[in-house]
Amino acid sequence: MRFSLEDGGTMDFTCAPAKPRTNPPRTRAPEGSCDSHFHIFGPYDRFPLDPGRPYTPPPALVPHYLDMAGTLGLSRRVVVQASVYGTDNRVTMDAVQALGPADTRAVVVVDEAADLPALAAGGAVGVRFNAVSGNGAPLEQLEALAHRVAPLGWHIQIYTTSIEEVAPRLSGLPVPVVLDHMGGVNAAQGPDSPAMRALLRLLEGDGAWVKLSGYRASKPPYGDLAPIARALAKVAPTRCVWGTDWPHTQFRTEAEMLDDGALLDWLYDWVPEPRAILVDNPARLYGF
Repeated sequence: MRFSLEDGGTMDFTCAPAKPRTNPPRTRAPEGSCDSHFHIFGPYDRFPLDPGRPYTPPPALVPHYLDMAGTLGLSRRVVVQASVYGTDNRVTMDAVQALGPADTRAVVVVDEAADLPALAAGGAVGVRFNAVSGNGAPLEQLEALAHRVAPLGWHIQIYTTSIEEVAPRLSGLPVPVVLDHMGGVNAAQGPDSPAMRALLRLLEGDGAWVKLSGYRASKPPYGDLAPIARALAKVAPTRCVWGTDWPHTQFRTEAEMLDDGALLDWLYDWVPEPRAILVDNPARLYGF
């Protein structure tokens, strides 16, 4: 798939770009709302993609993100290091500064040589393990890295589609754990699946959080997400956060691409009064 770049060149990408304009949601997010999960890609002349990347996304730049977030009413944000950049966090940390460090945090991907205090000074508050896309810290380093970041007050963020297998390791970590994308459960299996039961047991403790950025757990028309999201919000109402997952690298064609206004509408369908999920919970987790 080939798309045009802003400099007039072309590049082959494996996923579609985010929508150029976002439709307004039915209900604008309340003041202080946080997008707890999105990515920035490029400019590629400054921040080239990692050779070991699992996919090749079109550029997704700060002005485009701000246009989308402004339409939804999102004024706080958490930039998440994507697997296409491996452990080179320059694009993510640059985005913190460009977006404004008072209202922006970062979740980074690190190796053993990472300068954690320097990343913390730049706005990093957590470290990510991606067991789905890879190209970062392997799960074998989970416990050791959790002990390294604990003195900084950071958390561990993990994306896995095998929560039943990983949950026993997560419950014993010395830091909070944030589960990406509704814990990676398969919504088609319903709210009583083994994976969902494992996720709910983990959330019944006080050290686990979950992101209700959930379309990756489902397929069109996404109706099976609602019972999953409602169950999570019921069990852990003070430890759910929400994110757009912009620019939506899951989608291969522009026809498939979701609109972020509709994603916020989904949240209001799942939780009619989501202020805690949008404002209060992320303020505590990310230190706003």
